[in-house]
Amino acid sequence: MVTENIQTKCGFVSVLGLPNAGKSTLVNALVGQKVSIISRKVQTTRTRVLGIALHENSQIILIDTPGVFKPKKTLEKAMVSAALSSIEGVDFIIHLVDISRKDPVQEALSLQKQIADQDNVILVLNKVDIIQKSKLLEYAQKLNENGNYKACFMISALKESGLKDLKLYLANELPEQEWVFSEDQVTDMPMRLLAAEITREKVYDLLHKELPYSIFVLTEHWEEFDNGDVKIMQQIIVQRESQKAIVLGKKGSKIKEIGQAARIELQDLLDSKVHLKLHVRVQENWTERPENYALFGLETNV
Repeated sequence: MVTENIQTKCGFVSVLGLPNAGKSTLVNALVGQKVSIISRKVQTTRTRVLGIALHENSQIILIDTPGVFKPKKTLEKAMVSAALSSIEGVDFIIHLVDISRKDPVQEALSLQKQIADQDNVILVLNKVDIIQKSKLLEYAQKLNENGNYKACFMISALKESGLKDLKLYLANELPEQEWVFSEDQVTDMPMRLLAAEITREKVYDLLHKELPYSIFVLTEHWEEFDNGDVKIMQQIIVQRESQKAIVLGKKGSKIKEIGQAARIELQDLLDSKVHLKLHVRVQENWTERPENYALFGLETNV
């Protein structure tokens, strides 16, 4: 608990990196609970997600962003635009690099160039537990030589190794000012949207190989009852009838499995009994319709 006679610190930290670099895993680990969904599929995070981490008198507001890559489709352009616009006005930028990739230095160069004029960038090397130490030091040296970094940290976001030093650095370096959010708040994401994201994560978990990443989950109805129960109705939107059949599964077995997995996590999140009803709707080429993007926080003028 922060008392009135202690000077508080607060600031915004944007987490940038290639798809599947571990941005959401890092944000969730620093916050201490899930605020952003995680999937083996690339480009899972579509919009900017705020996660709020605390350390003593410091409030660290983390912005989990979509992966930065060369976009081709309209949705991809909106996602990359959301990621790069997140660096405006922040106190720090974390350049997160998956150091276990085949050529992490070369892959990181494109993003390095896009943030080269920033003087508040921290290099964070992720997945250091699965690479030889000699290679790790070699890559770290090359990346530091090419980039303008204030500091460098080596972590494993998944195993939560090295995070204490990173969190302490951010907490100490943030400016002295009042907290933006209340002490018990962990995200600014509306609960209806977070619930939809949890269901989308379960779709990816259970249909990783069968389904493309271009699905969308919309929370249509949310009702809270006097006994504490919550009724949630959601639509899973796909682009083709063949995808609808995959999500439903034989005699509805797959959508039942998705619903059970999502319900368990939602009940834990809400600390209430959840009645979750899912149905699947086909909307052809929804990813090329910018009017849909506002539903999950993306700009439409791309």
